[in-house]
Amino acid sequence: MATDEVNPADLPEADLAIKAEPANQWTGFWTRQNMLGDIGGLRSALAGVGATLALTETSEYLNNAKGGLKRGGAYDGLTTMTLKLDTLKLFGLAGGTLNISGVSIHGRNLSSEKLGTLQTASGIEANTGTRLWEAWYQQKFLDETLDVRAGQQSIDQEFMVSQYASTFVNTMFGWPAVPSYDMPAGGPAYPLSALGIRVRVHPTDAITVLAGVYDGNPAGTNEGDPQRQNAHGTNFDLHTGALYIAELQYGVNQASLGQTETANAGLPGTYKLGAWYNTQDFADQRYGTDRLSLADPNSNGNAAQHSGNYSVYAVADQMIWRKAPDSARSVGVFTRLMGAPGDRNLISFSANAGITLTAPFEGRDTDTVSLGMGYAKVGRNAAGLDLDAGNRMRNGETYLEATYQYQLTPWLQLQPDIQYTLNPGAGQNPDDPTLRMGDTLVWGLRTNITL
Repeated sequence: MATDEVNPADLPEADLAIKAEPANQWTGFWTRQNMLGDIGGLRSALAGVGATLALTETSEYLNNAKGGLKRGGAYDGLTTMTLKLDTLKLFGLAGGTLNISGVSIHGRNLSSEKLGTLQTASGIEANTGTRLWEAWYQQKFLDETLDVRAGQQSIDQEFMVSQYASTFVNTMFGWPAVPSYDMPAGGPAYPLSALGIRVRVHPTDAITVLAGVYDGNPAGTNEGDPQRQNAHGTNFDLHTGALYIAELQYGVNQASLGQTETANAGLPGTYKLGAWYNTQDFADQRYGTDRLSLADPNSNGNAAQHSGNYSVYAVADQMIWRKAPDSARSVGVFTRLMGAPGDRNLISFSANAGITLTAPFEGRDTDTVSLGMGYAKVGRNAAGLDLDAGNRMRNGETYLEATYQYQLTPWLQLQPDIQYTLNPGAGQNPDDPTLRMGDTLVWGLRTNITL
């Protein structure tokens, strides 16, 4: 856990090299923080045998100031512990890494209780509890141009990732709306994961290919709440179809191996094109096996089934300005587009875009200020079912977010955040589908502690 912040002037003289010099006071202060961050010497002892222990705590308070289901706030938090083992130090095998991580989720979910939005306000919102997250082994080959990862994996750590989108709070800047709603159980992404194998190849410095195959449903069933069906992250299931995913990445002006990031004066960017396919059967969102609308009183109520499901996507991250080749101050932009069939999926299209300024003020090289937006479109058959049932017909939902990451200390980051959602629920109140909700305004503060 994090220690309380201490004023350098209150430290004993033994902790200060030269008390009269402010710079050395702060040096002593950060030295003490680093010693405390060693968790009583545990991290140093582990490092000696090739083990790395990381502990993070993300906590936030978010408040809905208008619209949605109801006004009010909620606290939620996420504790993550990750242990990595280097097989070279452990038993002499070069290029191997064993990774085990667990999460403890606490607090309440603002989005489900007070917002009613499709695109949830926070990326850490999930059912409370403690669970295994990932447990995998990775081995590098051919001078690190090839590596293979096998085991329990959360694919949102590698696939569909946008570098510049990672600074935001809203869930959909991380794991987008299309896989969140269209993959069974939301896919093998936080807080769930699934057994699988991933291969990564670097044929050139500029090109990377990622490909993997995973269990098709991390909950192990299509019934009930997926997070409750796999409450502890230990459903090592391989009997619910398969998820295939591949991604081609192209980097421009990227630093080569052994080269510093600023050695290449060009503005760096990464462009990704990917697709996934799930082999399970997927229910039609409007029609039954008797070809009648599921809202028709004469329908047999059995949804027609479609064999398989798929999506294609594109991600672009590009730095568009940098003060100097060795300067931290820079501006980056990103966009991510995803599409899926509108007959078997709730969400048929989603998009994210934004801009991030790093080092916005002099002396604040690790701070970032970001503006972004997200959009999710309801599939044609789901919208058609609304029409058949006499409900408000859902269409699209858009949100805007502004956030600032302020690095208060090397281990503590503060992040004020504000989000505005237009047409929440894509135009339909989840508590009464015949009604519309008002636009939501969410404000809050997140803290990130890293030990």
